[in-house]
Amino acid sequence: MSAPLTDLLERDASFASLRGWLADVARHGGCVVAVSGEAGLGKSSLVRRFIAEQRGARVLVGACDALFAPHPLAPLRDVARATEGPLLAALAVGSPREQVFAAALDELDGATTTILVVEDVHWADEATLDLLKHVGRRIARLKAMLLLTYRDDAVDARHPLRFVLGDLPRDVLRRIELAPLSPAAVTALARSAGRSDRGLHAVTGGNPFFVTEALAAVSERIPESIRDAVLARLSTLPNAARELADVVSIVPGRAEAQLLRDLGFDDSAALEACSRAGMVVAEDGSLAFRHEYARRAVEDSLTSARRRELHARVLASLVVRRGVAAARLVHHADGAGDADAVQAHAPVAAAHAATLGAHREAAKHYGVALRHSARLGSRERAELLDRLGYEHYLTSDSAAGHAARSEALEVWRSLGDRRREGDCLRWLSRLEWFLGRKLDADRHAAEAVATLEPLGATRELAMAYSNRAQLHMLANENTDAIAWGRRAVELAERLGDDDVLSHALNNVGSAMFGESDEGLAELERSLRIALERGYGEHAARAYTNLSTSAISRREYAIARRYLDEGIRYCESRDHDAWTHYIRAWRARMRFEHADWEGALDDARWVLERGGHVAVHRIPALVVKGRVHARRGDEGAAALLDEALDLARATGEPQRICPAAAGRAELAWLQGDAALALRIASEALPLTARQRNPWPATELAYWIRRAGGEPPTSPAPRRATAFAMQCEGLAVDAATAWERLGCTYEAAVARAESDDESAQRAALQTFETLGAEPMAAIVRRALHARGVRGLARGARAATRANPHGLTTRELQILALVEGGLGNPAIAKRLHLSPKTVEHHVGSILGKLGVASRGEAAAAARRLGIVAPEAGGADSAR
Repeated sequence: MSAPLTDLLERDASFASLRGWLADVARHGGCVVAVSGEAGLGKSSLVRRFIAEQRGARVLVGACDALFAPHPLAPLRDVARATEGPLLAALAVGSPREQVFAAALDELDGATTTILVVEDVHWADEATLDLLKHVGRRIARLKAMLLLTYRDDAVDARHPLRFVLGDLPRDVLRRIELAPLSPAAVTALARSAGRSDRGLHAVTGGNPFFVTEALAAVSERIPESIRDAVLARLSTLPNAARELADVVSIVPGRAEAQLLRDLGFDDSAALEACSRAGMVVAEDGSLAFRHEYARRAVEDSLTSARRRELHARVLASLVVRRGVAAARLVHHADGAGDADAVQAHAPVAAAHAATLGAHREAAKHYGVALRHSARLGSRERAELLDRLGYEHYLTSDSAAGHAARSEALEVWRSLGDRRREGDCLRWLSRLEWFLGRKLDADRHAAEAVATLEPLGATRELAMAYSNRAQLHMLANENTDAIAWGRRAVELAERLGDDDVLSHALNNVGSAMFGESDEGLAELERSLRIALERGYGEHAARAYTNLSTSAISRREYAIARRYLDEGIRYCESRDHDAWTHYIRAWRARMRFEHADWEGALDDARWVLERGGHVAVHRIPALVVKGRVHARRGDEGAAALLDEALDLARATGEPQRICPAAAGRAELAWLQGDAALALRIASEALPLTARQRNPWPATELAYWIRRAGGEPPTSPAPRRATAFAMQCEGLAVDAATAWERLGCTYEAAVARAESDDESAQRAALQTFETLGAEPMAAIVRRALHARGVRGLARGARAATRANPHGLTTRELQILALVEGGLGNPAIAKRLHLSPKTVEHHVGSILGKLGVASRGEAAAAARRLGIVAPEAGGADSAR
């Protein structure tokens, strides 16, 4: 059945965009097109019309279904059945997800341009969303268009599809946002149908599907809702056709011809009547409603008893057929209220979903199994609760995971199963840490060990030891972390359990490396085991702890290596939670190296994608807040106050101390020494058990700057540049900061000296960086010395230049004019090459030129004031 005229009106611009983007694919590489709009606006009709006119391109089509728990990779299975190649084989034998994704890419990689259509991705399962992200990140090297449709009214701000689209490279993503029909279009349609248009646009809102249904209504009265329009249209069907429509309404997607025959619907007259009423009969004999709105309208009109009866009939037909997805059987078993069938199929569907990484769908299946578990034994129910808790843990739903594990714990205790009880306690401890309830986490961690130790050497006990080590490590209680971690390592080695061994070595290494170089070998061993054994989460955690521990000690060379490797590893495997955390710490390193634009890029990226998780949000807020503080921008206080509140809730020094240092710095820059003193003094005692001197000496420095007297630190007085500044050794501190590449801190140390030339150099650095608060402080100090005639520096020049170049862009433009390439500029200014490339592109755009040489010539011709290249040497 062809698409109704309403679905194709006022869509010429969308068709033109699709055609142009497809032509670009052959010349420049692939793209992702997201077609969005509210339900009924004609997204599917637009796509069908577009692909119908393609003659030289290969078209593959898959769709997501509105099952309560979608079948993992359902659209990919549609494609595989059509291609009947290696992709189908990979899915049929249950290959690992990585192999399935690789086969999908291979299917798109060919000499012929391919259009892969995935419809209704607002219903996509977790594995499908991961697949779309995996393909989207690599599509630029393919001759392929990934064409997605979704309902934007079903995708709120926290919907995972938002993050998938946000994670795609900006240069490959295209968008089409469909709008309702105009009043003029609705009037024209009404007149062509011989109907009055009075009130039609107001009632339908210009929704093409609703307009079609309203114009097809038997009565002259305009229906007040889509549901009324659909039911009015179907009310004229003969009994056999209406019964057929009822059956199809409880089958999301489409009802295949075999199912209809099994249920006794082989009457062609009934099919024809349904087609005339707006349903769609496909070439293969399957039957579907033209729109999900229509299916839902009919399904919702059924009584509960009628729905259960129809679900039972469909289930009876499907369960005897081979190859029917377990998720589909669960959907109908649940609808039929068939507890035995749910118990038979839900665990199978959940396990299959988990294997493909669709953990949200797995949790839904276990949840259905538990709703129908009245006749299960206690042990079977507790097993389901444990599995449900684990799936919630993997999807970061810690509250739901905690509820499931708490219920399971009571069952295991009632059964007297001490091993399962102890393991459940350990899981509760882990989940409570994520929920920010450290005291509860510590209590349950201790209970787990006490419960399991009398049972002897078990894997559960080794993990309980490692869990205690991890909690101490996260709280910077490193002596205890190492002691518990060693016990876990010894037991894991005795049991030959590499999984626990990698986990435990990670904790021990992190605790040791936070204080000395000794932990580096342990962390690298943990990483090596994880990579060799394919323990993805352990490997991601090892990369994270290697890089973050190095940054906390300002061992930047080590940090840079593992940051880059870790981000590549996590992105290649779509370990997004770890990617968010590592990038938050990369933002911190860039901030400390005065690459403030790069730091802000990373911080914003994390806040947009992973900012709902406290441990991701805190470091990103700290970086963003401190950049704004040092630039004198508005909003710094709100960012740093939020970070400090979140950090205090965790009770962990590794989060509290950086947030407190940032907030104290802002208070001092704003002239509120009392607030700076209070915040730094409150946080300093948290560092008492740390041998890493950097957090303690940074807080002690702010206490000193605020007019206080920090307590004597057990750390060596000259252990850090901050300690040197506390002692008044400004020149030594500046040299130390320069060796670390910390431009801003080096300038601060120079500003603290009594040497006028050092203060002038500091002022130049602050002006180059756009650090106006510190620049103002140094100007006042120089004025107090009698120095007059100080230039306002780069920020004033930026305001004066007619093209709006920023201070950083002026600095880079000067280096471009001096003949330096991007790598040399990046090295000179301690920026990433990508950040320099971004700035150069912005400069070219603002100046309206096409090359670096033209930019340099334009700057000279226009008289734009740019800092001399030599002035940047002070930033090394």
